[in-house]
Amino acid sequence: EENGHQNKRLKGDADEEDAEDQNKKLPKRKIVLLMAYSGKGYHGMQRNVGSSQFKTIEDDLVSALVQSGCIPENHGEDMKKMSFQRCARTDKGVSAAGQIVSLKVRLIDDILEKINNHLPSHIRILGLKRVTGGFNSKNKCDARTYSYMLPTFAFAHKNHVVQEELYRVDRETLERVNKLLACYKGTHNFHNFTSQKGPKDPSAKRYIMEMYCGEPFVRENMEFAVIKVKGQSFMMHQIRKMIGLVIAVVKGYAAESIMERSWGEEKVDVPKAPGLGLVLEKVHFEKYNRRFGNDGLHEPLEWTEEEEKIAVFKEQYIYPTIINTEREEKSMANWLNTLPIHDFNSSAVEMQTNNKNSKKSSDLEGSDGCGDDSD
Repeated sequence: EENGHQNKRLKGDADEEDAEDQNKKLPKRKIVLLMAYSGKGYHGMQRNVGSSQFKTIEDDLVSALVQSGCIPENHGEDMKKMSFQRCARTDKGVSAAGQIVSLKVRLIDDILEKINNHLPSHIRILGLKRVTGGFNSKNKCDARTYSYMLPTFAFAHKNHVVQEELYRVDRETLERVNKLLACYKGTHNFHNFTSQKGPKDPSAKRYIMEMYCGEPFVRENMEFAVIKVKGQSFMMHQIRKMIGLVIAVVKGYAAESIMERSWGEEKVDVPKAPGLGLVLEKVHFEKYNRRFGNDGLHEPLEWTEEEEKIAVFKEQYIYPTIINTEREEKSMANWLNTLPIHDFNSSAVEMQTNNKNSKKSSDLEGSDGCGDDSD
């Protein structure tokens, strides 16, 4: 009996070795993977090699690629070997419904199923397409669309006492929110909406194609709304600060004129909304699709067939996480309580004095890691 078990085990090991040998013979091909994930509990998308205490989405992805036999183990240790590139570096806690990564893999049988078998259920690979050898998902991407889901009580005026679960936004307030969001369209200098960029830095200029807030809806007795923004590229914390400033104006903490002022050279105190509601919805490859999408060899990077899978994933993993975390941890409610601390009227000189006074305390607070929506 023991010999029988041993023979079975040896046969199983031999089968695995045969499969591994077969995999090694497969040529490597450049592909893109369509990814969806819930970012709660992760320190962003981008892997920080040598920093194992901060778990990232890419740690789990690379592990699954190695275990499924798509890439050799040493490619997991040095991601340059597989020409790995992510389209956007989502920050701590930020989710994605349409992240795209490009890399070279062995095109094994049932590749998506095998990768997903080694991933947790809140990270899924929903699609795969072959691309040109020189394709780089970050450089070839010509626009990104993000959404930001928030409870509508964030728009209630500061002078009104509201019960969060009972609050319902009125038409007039929603129209004002959309009027302010539309002001961001076009090219502006967003140096006040990120850190470490001065007003003269040309890379602080960014082009926003659209920004609007959709119709509100009720989930678990609380009203939510989703803000969509499409732009060429975004800097660290830019979207969260764009939304934070609009909330400050709608709530009556800041005058509307602050938006125009924030694009000037003067330093303006712009509050940063919580990361919880931010989701990378879609990345756009219009130029690439025009050039290679119909060349007979490559497919356009469009994901119409995967849209239903994306919608199901959002309903199962992204929206419930945002709603439940908001109800349990009150991230938006707690952040709204910090708005009165901001000084929306200071001149740059006054702010420098204030900054010197507060620098010691802020140095102790630390940072939240990599960029949430970076170019």
